[in-house]
Amino acid sequence: MSSLTTMLRGNIRQYGMIIALAAIVILFQITTDGVLLKPLNVSNLIVQNAHILILAIGMVIVIVARHIDLSVGSVAAFVGAVSAILMTKHDVHWLLAIVLCLALGALIGAWHGFWVAYVGIPAFIVTLSSMLLFRGLTLVVLEGATVGGLPENFKKMGNGFLPEVGPDTDLHNLTLILGVLVVAVLVVLDMRKRSVSKRYNVEVLPVWAFWAKQVVLAAVVLEFAYLLADARGLPIVGLILFALIAIYSFIMARTVFGRHVYAIGGNVDAATMSGVNTKRVDFLVMTNMGLLAGLAGMVTAARLTAANPKAGTNFELDAIAASFIGGAAVTGGVGTVVGAIVGGLVMGVLNNGMSLMGVSIDWQQAIKGLVLLLAVAFDVWNKKRTAGSGGAGAEDPDATQPPPEELAEQLDDGPSSAAPPRRL
Repeated sequence: MSSLTTMLRGNIRQYGMIIALAAIVILFQITTDGVLLKPLNVSNLIVQNAHILILAIGMVIVIVARHIDLSVGSVAAFVGAVSAILMTKHDVHWLLAIVLCLALGALIGAWHGFWVAYVGIPAFIVTLSSMLLFRGLTLVVLEGATVGGLPENFKKMGNGFLPEVGPDTDLHNLTLILGVLVVAVLVVLDMRKRSVSKRYNVEVLPVWAFWAKQVVLAAVVLEFAYLLADARGLPIVGLILFALIAIYSFIMARTVFGRHVYAIGGNVDAATMSGVNTKRVDFLVMTNMGLLAGLAGMVTAARLTAANPKAGTNFELDAIAASFIGGAAVTGGVGTVVGAIVGGLVMGVLNNGMSLMGVSIDWQQAIKGLVLLLAVAFDVWNKKRTAGSGGAGAEDPDATQPPPEELAEQLDDGPSSAAPPRRL
């Protein structure tokens, strides 16, 4: 029990928001008489918040690297507008339009990266100017009007669902199969992580706590899959989102680039002296944010079945809020992709639950603002608590090194993934 308490106390940032999300879900499930977790509402929750969750994945990486991007809403609107123009007025095939617009988003991100990394202008200023620039260009491209008539296959990216397979069971079989596969993969990965940690004498959860965690995780995933299967199945945008979560979680936790991002966010001078090419990393971080902003813009256009001049409004604020609520530190160096997703879900459930309760938009904005303030205050309090409770030997979740289990995995993979090269 003492080891369990120690691990929970040392990872309070990771578990705090998960507990908060569960509490918010239970609260709205009670106050809405069970409407919140009805299958159709759960499906709508994913579709309506997918674009913010996509942006949150890129934004948390930007924040970890001690930057900020205020342009993502305008960039999303601009790329969505360009995609609509290409498909409706220039008869470009929808697949080619998606590829071209992803490249456009990456190019815009590279433009930001050039000014931030190689010229040295703060990201706040660069992206603030782009927020105004691309909002104006969106109006120019669309000529102030909404452009509809998008191809059906393109619209499925925002509104479509996975196809039906197998016998008629009154449930979406493919979604249930995917849910079981996800549980199996998560359990195997957690068992492997535990095995590697024990090999390097890293403290792990007691056996009963480990398996209790697996049972709870499996129950949550399978219940989520069942609710989606009872509605219309997993949305296509949900599949895209889960793929992005897996890819970027791997990049940030298991690659040299990911470790370099954390190193730069924790101490840029130390990272530079250790041989990290900080300019290149900053450039790639901003380029990636532009790529994901472009994807979010096309997902939004597909969901709305049209490109609108006012699309993307306040997207940047929601993405930043999701990152901070999910545990990212204001000073950089701390944050995870899964944490940003949890933060985005907190915002999404709050929006959905308050709408079901009939709370006005004005009060919804005020409440979300208070939640963001409390999340940042929790970050500051947690930092002071860890700084004052143990000195160098204390387990500090704000440290730039990975958690013990993750560090053990990296040691198992070899020195190339455990730390950046040192230069004398």
